Amino acid sequence: MGYNFRPVERDQSFLLPPSLRDWLPEDDLAWLVLDAVAEMDLDPIYARYRRDGWGAAAFDPAMMTALLLYAYATGERSSRRIEARCRRDIAYRVITANQVPDHATIARFRVDHEAALGHLFGEVLRLCAAAGLTQIGLVAIDGTKLAADASEAANRTATALDTEIAAILAEAATTDAAEDERFGPDRRGDELPAGLATRSNRLARLAEARRQLAEADAERERIVEAQLARQAAAKAAGRPAGRPLKPDAAHRQRWEERNVTDPDSRLMKGGQGWVYGYNGQIAVAENGLIVAAALTQAPGDARQLVPLIEAARANLRGAGSKGRIRTVLADKGYWSEANVAAVEAMAGTRLLIAPKRSSDRRPGSTWPIGPGHLRMRRRLAQPGPKTLYRRRGAIVEPVFGQTKDVRGVRRFRRRGYAACAGEWQLICATHNLLKLWRHGRRPAPPAPPPRPLVN
Repeated sequence: MGYNFRPVERDQSFLLPPSLRDWLPEDDLAWLVLDAVAEMDLDPIYARYRRDGWGAAAFDPAMMTALLLYAYATGERSSRRIEARCRRDIAYRVITANQVPDHATIARFRVDHEAALGHLFGEVLRLCAAAGLTQIGLVAIDGTKLAADASEAANRTATALDTEIAAILAEAATTDAAEDERFGPDRRGDELPAGLATRSNRLARLAEARRQLAEADAERERIVEAQLARQAAAKAAGRPAGRPLKPDAAHRQRWEERNVTDPDSRLMKGGQGWVYGYNGQIAVAENGLIVAAALTQAPGDARQLVPLIEAARANLRGAGSKGRIRTVLADKGYWSEANVAAVEAMAGTRLLIAPKRSSDRRPGSTWPIGPGHLRMRRRLAQPGPKTLYRRRGAIVEPVFGQTKDVRGVRRFRRRGYAACAGEWQLICATHNLLKLWRHGRRPAPPAPPPRPLVN
């Protein structure tokens, strides 16, 4: 008796044409992505293509959109790795119908349609509303720092930028003079070596970083002058003027830098230390659905509260949801008297936010404790709001955990604020797409037992 193994015939030809429907189970994420894209409004994406049929055939925009959505949902954002998966991964081959767009095509599609892809957040939210996932009552708001696609070694001060720009211009002038002497002054400008073009691109980034630093310096001087004027007026009126201003303090020196790889990124304090990046903001419903997402260059969160609540309400209306935001939970990073007044002015919305404690106030601060602070303290002392506020972390923090630890989104793949803002919207849209997929795979709740008959 020999071994009884299944035959392995790698050279066996298919006797019948294979069907892609047999490659994946019916409840696979890939099928949901394809069905979701079929229901989306992709007119902004199709608008960039010719309607007369001229030119070389392009990959179907719906297929490319589904490919990016599935890739982002599974934590794959590298265009080269997406191309490799289109050759080797069954789910990717089902989505592309056995086509293999190369990494350059994938990258160009993402760049050309970055605004339209960001708007898919609203389309996914509309599908979630149709599935009954937007019965909103409780919303938690928080932010997280994500690193930019830039190295800290690329940071430059204004002096360093001026020195590097001057060096590049001097090198270009020396190259031009040497080539004029070698080839003659009548040769065309496009015959310069390719290396000079690379230097010109770098020069453009350096000039942009230097421009932003000049604007930041002007804004900083305006703020300092205004604060000094307020202190002088307070002293003249006999009021406490607070601590003297120290615009050249050591902790402010690093703010006088820009990153030449991504000049739009900003220095921010994250959970793992200082990073050059952006501040990703989300509003999360009680069931883990993201109802609003925004990206900002501001390190602090306080000014993002009201715009994020307004965006969440607008998104729910646009999605056709009947849900209504009744309670908003936010940590003390969003605290300000103006935020409390603005949210309480919104009809039907209650704010629960931890006011800053006395120990959070800077030594020598003369700002009085406002009425919103006292009112919020009394509100959070009540058993109901206190219990409700304790759920804030359990609602919003798992979303960051899923995004950063499970899907591996800790650094943006794109550069520039507009590109990263569109990518953040796409990241949040695919989070909601995963919620929709898991919602459809859950078994139906058991029917209640029949009531006994009463004689």
